[in-house]
Amino acid sequence: MQEGAVLEMRGICKYFPGVRALQDVDFTLREGEIHALMGENGAGKSTLIKVLTGVYPKDGGEVRIKGVEGAAVIRSPQDAQNAGISTVYQEITLCPNLTVAENMYIGRTKGAGANWKAMNSGAGKILKSLGIPAGPRQQLGSCSIAVQQMVAIARAVDMECKVLILDEPTSSLDEQEVVKLFGLMRDLRAKGVGIIFVTHFLEQVYEVCDRITVLRDGQLVGEYIIEDLPRVQLVSKMLGKELDDMADIKSEMGGAGAGDTGTPVLEAQGLCSNAGIKPFNFSIRRGEVNGFTGLLGSGRSECVRAIFGADHVTGGSVKMDGKEVKIKKPLDAMKQGIGYLPEDRKGDGIVGDLSVRENIILALQVMKGFFRPFSKAQAEAFADEYIKLLEIKTASADTPIKSLSGGNQQKCILARWLLTDPKYLILDEPTRGIDIGTKIEIQKLVLKLAAEGKSVTFISSEIDEMLRTCSRLIVMRDRKAVGELKGADLTQTKIMATIAGGDEA
Repeated sequence: MQEGAVLEMRGICKYFPGVRALQDVDFTLREGEIHALMGENGAGKSTLIKVLTGVYPKDGGEVRIKGVEGAAVIRSPQDAQNAGISTVYQEITLCPNLTVAENMYIGRTKGAGANWKAMNSGAGKILKSLGIPAGPRQQLGSCSIAVQQMVAIARAVDMECKVLILDEPTSSLDEQEVVKLFGLMRDLRAKGVGIIFVTHFLEQVYEVCDRITVLRDGQLVGEYIIEDLPRVQLVSKMLGKELDDMADIKSEMGGAGAGDTGTPVLEAQGLCSNAGIKPFNFSIRRGEVNGFTGLLGSGRSECVRAIFGADHVTGGSVKMDGKEVKIKKPLDAMKQGIGYLPEDRKGDGIVGDLSVRENIILALQVMKGFFRPFSKAQAEAFADEYIKLLEIKTASADTPIKSLSGGNQQKCILARWLLTDPKYLILDEPTRGIDIGTKIEIQKLVLKLAAEGKSVTFISSEIDEMLRTCSRLIVMRDRKAVGELKGADLTQTKIMATIAGGDEA
């Protein structure tokens, strides 16, 4: 092992049926280091962590841990724990109905034979040493989420971990709680603990980390000392767009509609939600295609969910065609002529056991009311029209939608919303996970809808795709809007610089 290293992963490979999740990935963690593991959705971060913690068996490579003779054999999370690897997940995995001390020692005592006095005393000492504002006899559920995260970390540290993995630990914390957590992380670093920090927040990476490892498409892009990697360079490496290849894309499809100059179809002022989105302003005009861009976790999806009422709106106002309206739930939005294709088509979009026809007519049926069902002839006519229009490949309209390919499922959800004849359509990652031919078809359809006067908000992880379809982009970073780009500023270079915060170092 390298001098000072507490963990080395070499040539790690992991395959799933038809998918290369990791290919020859190397990763090194040093003692007393906070090391960010960065990459976009699908880059391989979670898979690498699961291989390290024994959730997945690796298909190649080796893991070496300081103090373990030879290559470490990690077949289960218990093996990882025994080797000194502890993980604190984004979702708290402790028991809120138990005390802080019980959570710290759960699974490490002999049940009824536990020495409660010693347990509370031991928990109190480590809580005090780490500066955690909680008492050992306090019920965990009465603590804030931040303190619960810290208790989970305290449990890991008390188990004498060499490697501490923090998986999105700040996603549900406010600014003051993040400050406390970072203080604890720095204390642990000073004690020699190696910390792997997984996050989507660029600001936090540059505030607390020493090194960065970037993954993309299951492969290692590189390992960098934090001072040697400017933010804009980090963004380019995560997205796979080098700065010397940033020419604006000339679309074969004739560009995107900028919309008319009349009253906005929708205008939001100071909109925010319980998903942690900072108040933002937004508008879209008739015939316009605009979009939200930013790294995964930046808040782009949460913004459109607030507009559609899919998340609980906690502030702000919305106007449709100049008149203020209340959108507290998706049905309110639908009645205002808003359609929404969600990012997670399997979780929030399709109803897998229903037929293609039933999925297509679902939104229109909701608006009409389930006690006033369409006749079979009407339903068949609606489905057949859009199966033909969008060239949905299905054996019949009666085929369960779960049997279709991802691209054809996506077309069915598009058909669902087009059937409602929306004046404003929100498409969140409409081309994710589908083949290039279908992607181009959907992009052309978006521009065609705009030409027909519909307003479309388009979100994609692929900047090329955003530039081909959108005439204006709202740039998101750390759950707040940090810029708006249009015209000559609508280039990959400008987008990435704005995502990175405009910092050159």
